[in-house]
Amino acid sequence: MAGEYIVTRIDKANVVEFRVASLMDPPVLEEIGVNLNKLVDEEDRRIIILDFSRVEYLSSQAIGIVIALHRKLSALPHSRLLLCGVMPRLMELLKITRLDKVLTIKPSQSEAVNAVNLG
Repeated sequence: MAGEYIVTRIDKANVVEFRVASLMDPPVLEEIGVNLNKLVDEEDRRIIILDFSRVEYLSSQAIGIVIALHRKLSALPHSRLLLCGVMPRLMELLKITRLDKVLTIKPSQSEAVNAVNLG
């Protein structure tokens, strides 16, 4: 399941780049959620960028993972969660759920990294 995403450190940010078109499989999402929590809880990585540039489909479970990560990071000092590379179909979903008002979304990974380094 490690092929679903990679984590790369770029300056202050930890970029989680999803490598699949669909984030809908419950066991895979369960593992992703556990690993994202480990990044924060065990490795104390507080600036996380989720890169969705290859993702076309997202389940409600995947959205729940993003919301939970957002809440966790919002409660910690010097922490931030950004999304980037959100395709039009996924952006529509974020707008319907009004998450576009809650989450910071940048068009590209480089813009997200720049936002982190500037802010």
